[in-house]
Amino acid sequence: MIVKAISSTIIGIDSYPVTVEVDLAAGLPLFSTVGLPDVAVRESKDRIKAAVKNSGYPFPGHHVTVNLAPADIKKEGTAFDLPIAVAILTAQELMPAAPLADYLLLGELSLDGGVKGIHGALSAAFRTKTMGIRGMILPRENAAEAALVAGIEVIAVDHLSEVVEFLGGRKEIEPVRVDVGELFRQNRDYPFDFCEIRGQQQAKRALEVAAAGGHNLLMIGPPGAGKTMLAQRLVTILPDLSLPEAIETTKIFSVAGLMDRNEGLLGTRPFRAPHHTISDVGLVGGGHVPRPGEISLAHNGVLFLDELPEFRKNALEALRQPLEDGRMTITRSSYTATYPARFMLIAAMNPCPCGYFGERNRPCRCTPQQIRQYQGKISGPLLDRIDIHVEVPSVRYRDLAAREVGEPSAAVKDRIERARGIQKSRFPDDETLFNARLSDRQIQDLCHIDEDSRQLIEMAVDRLGLSARAHTRILKVARTIADLEGGPEIRPSHVAEAIQYRSLDCRLI
Repeated sequence: MIVKAISSTIIGIDSYPVTVEVDLAAGLPLFSTVGLPDVAVRESKDRIKAAVKNSGYPFPGHHVTVNLAPADIKKEGTAFDLPIAVAILTAQELMPAAPLADYLLLGELSLDGGVKGIHGALSAAFRTKTMGIRGMILPRENAAEAALVAGIEVIAVDHLSEVVEFLGGRKEIEPVRVDVGELFRQNRDYPFDFCEIRGQQQAKRALEVAAAGGHNLLMIGPPGAGKTMLAQRLVTILPDLSLPEAIETTKIFSVAGLMDRNEGLLGTRPFRAPHHTISDVGLVGGGHVPRPGEISLAHNGVLFLDELPEFRKNALEALRQPLEDGRMTITRSSYTATYPARFMLIAAMNPCPCGYFGERNRPCRCTPQQIRQYQGKISGPLLDRIDIHVEVPSVRYRDLAAREVGEPSAAVKDRIERARGIQKSRFPDDETLFNARLSDRQIQDLCHIDEDSRQLIEMAVDRLGLSARAHTRILKVARTIADLEGGPEIRPSHVAEAIQYRSLDCRLI
């Protein structure tokens, strides 16, 4: 007897349907799995056999063949345990076969029959809806994120026996429902605030400009100046995640297995700060079994690279294309996976190996050659893709001891939301287009400058040796500064401030 159950597998961040076919044939007891299964899927036979027996059901003493179709796509992970076990029990006529056509099944089985969590439940829920079937049966710890998708039944289970009883019509299980709006509000909380930053007015202004236009930013300064503190608080002044952004970001975290079972939906913009010893694959994604890297986990949020020159050169150069395209494509012989990677890059570095080059109160111990080598680790093409460079000097004691509280994140966020509202009004059909992503043609249409501004840019290009890409970055940043002030035209003062944010070009060359 051949029984079919519906399941799915993850490629990239999307789910693709997989038909689990089970055939019981006469012969010696044997359990074989075909259809390009990986090691975890092949090893599932021992888990499934123990789970079925320990749940009180007989395991067939026949030749059991499991086919995962389509057979030309590699099947990975442990989520096939539950559909295979249910199909085997159905083949023994312990439950009717008809309900299997109505539900997509996912879940890892423990040896006692418990159903454990899996990766990619939200993507599987979207696939269930597009397939037009009734719903899905999955582990309870994944039910909250799957229930975000309206129009399908999400049946949460803790044990294999619950699935058997439910599909056999002997037990009723209420579908899981969540209030998306309430869940969104509960999870929208940051532990930091902009008002906690003492001093550093220039750096705070640069962060505000960067947030308003979605620009990448590089901070350079001595140890202890507050670069990490500034970067951590950037997400608190960015506009709140929209629901589509939150769902897309949640899908990435779900595929990576990083979702909190009590969250269900990410309510805050991600802030990822990988250590500089991270591998190329860990940063950009990939591997033998492709997984999203840190740049994809920072999608719709902030990627903070502290000690930028200490990162591997290959890893930094791999950032160049995602910074332009907003996605990372990983190609394997059998398939291609694409991960979204539209993030704000915030980088920080010391001015020299010892960290005190240019400091008045701390002598620098580095030689000019050491300083050039250290600063030269940042390639020109990568530096060109960072719109804003700002120096972050040591904080004076007067600022640290001051009782005045700085401007809170909420006040700064209001200005940024108004500036982004102006940008959105220019492109009402594209919710993600900020000044940092303007094309060359859009720059010509939107970044008109007068003669005084033109002369300022010409002088900066000649003296600093800026590239053509740096020239367009100056125009984009000037457009953002004008939007923050609510002005329709770019004035010379806006251009002068934008040029100031490229002043590190001459220092780092």
